[in-house]
Amino acid sequence: QVQLVESGGGLVQAGGSLRLSCAASGTIFRFNAMAWYRQAPGKQRELVAAFTSDGSTNYADSVKGRFTISRGNAKNTVYLQMNRLKPEDTAVYYCNALYGISRYWGQGTQVTVSS
Repeated sequence: QVQLVESGGGLVQAGGSLRLSCAASGTIFRFNAMAWYRQAPGKQRELVAAFTSDGSTNYADSVKGRFTISRGNAKNTVYLQMNRLKPEDTAVYYCNALYGISRYWGQGTQVTVSS
């Protein structure tokens, strides 16, 4: 069974930084694409950053220049470096992975940015 496990969330003051990690277990294949989504209270889940199947990266306009997605040396690991955090970045952040038509989600990690 494929599992994605996120870590690295927490409470940080505005202007601070956090680094989220996501590692997959239970799979021998390499995901076609991996991404980070987030969901704030009362809002829909939204894409934050992604590695697409062709290796390029996409970012939400709200995080461009502040967040960086990267893949680890270990297969099926992905990171999200978040700098200059703002209170509006407060949300549960989810790791997402795609293999063929199968999509997998982590359980989420809370990021809270205080003003």
